[in-house]
Amino acid sequence: MNKKRSLNRRIIAYVSVFVALIAVLIIINQLSNNVNSNADNPYQKPYNQLNPETVKLLKDENYQNIILPAQLDQKLSNKESGFVYFFAATCPHCRATTPMLSPLANELKVELPKYNLDEFQEGWRKYNIQYTPTLVYFKDGKEVERIEGGYAEDGTGGHSKQTFTDFLNKYKGL
Repeated sequence: MNKKRSLNRRIIAYVSVFVALIAVLIIINQLSNNVNSNADNPYQKPYNQLNPETVKLLKDENYQNIILPAQLDQKLSNKESGFVYFFAATCPHCRATTPMLSPLANELKVELPKYNLDEFQEGWRKYNIQYTPTLVYFKDGKEVERIEGGYAEDGTGGHSKQTFTDFLNKYKGL
């Protein structure tokens, strides 16, 4: 009888420890997802749901000022004017253009919100984006003009820095 009780106690102890370990792992996983979901990324989605290429850009100063779809919708429905830079974290042309364009926008004192099409794919259709990168100017909530395609230092196979400078200057005061 004592052997049965001792065996039962051991089984209960092992099961209790096992259940406690599983509970601790679940809690740690939840905390990890909550901490990573918004604390270090502006996308308002759990860190583990972001494209790996987006994750690489989270701390890159050239890929800050992210605009979310709801924010862009609000700006446009409020008939606001401004630029939006549509990019994809997986796009090599964006990787060449953004490090030139972000500092240029700062230098010209132009706000340049960035819309990541890898994370918010509805933007492809909604804003008729054919190529990345695409820089769009909206006036009173309506598209006025866009530059499609990336930067090429020599201007061949892409746009020159001067093309982007002229485009930003053309609309920055409006």
